[in-house]
Amino acid sequence: MAGLEKQLTTERVAQDGRTLQFATAKLKGDREIVLAAVGQDGRALKFAAAPLKADRGVVLAAVAQDGWALQFAAAKLKGDREIVLVAVAQDGRALQFAVAKLKGDREVV
Repeated sequence: MAGLEKQLTTERVAQDGRTLQFATAKLKGDREIVLAAVGQDGRALKFAAAPLKADRGVVLAAVAQDGWALQFAAAKLKGDREIVLVAVAQDGRALQFAVAKLKGDREVV
């Protein structure tokens, strides 16, 4: 049953990433499911388990899809220059979620 639940959840979030909010806590912590969700809708990062909000690969995938997903990333990743550059390239308004140091970086801005 667990395998079927994971498969169905993966299929659902691949169609609508925000359905991740209805997944069990265990599935919100499953990297494969969260990657499928943020690949469809970067802002689905909001519903991921905390360890995945701090996972560089997951956050990079999320901000590449929707720069605004940066707001849901762990604090340490809001200071990751590469992640912020990707987020800002996708949506310049995402700069507001970056750490102050990067807000003053000419290349980022």
